[in-house]
Amino acid sequence: MESNVDKNGQVLDPTKVRHVTIKGGKIESLSGYIDPASHLNLDYRDHKVTVCVIAEKFSVGATIRFAEQGLSFATVNRSSYTHYGPVDYTQRLTDMVAAVKNKKKKGTKKPALKASARAIQQDNK
Repeated sequence: MESNVDKNGQVLDPTKVRHVTIKGGKIESLSGYIDPASHLNLDYRDHKVTVCVIAEKFSVGATIRFAEQGLSFATVNRSSYTHYGPVDYTQRLTDMVAAVKNKKKKGTKKPALKASARAIQQDNK
């Protein structure tokens, strides 16, 4: 996998940044890519991504890089931000939570059981 951080500690492509959960110096879980409309939006400063923790690779179990003072960070260049317009973050969060619930609901459906030919023959007797 190609690195998304240059030799100066700058994020190369901020649209490839992801939210992760870190536990014990490793990536425990990882989400999809950030949404530029909220994370790179000059019109919505409350949720702007400015720094990122650096990991060896983007996968669950990957080791986080450390510097002398703790976690190793890369910065997002100011030129990465643009005007996307106002964001209704509450509505976006509500929609995201509903989508996750719906996906989980669909994923919990149990597949139909397949009956063996022998069981079908016994039922027909």
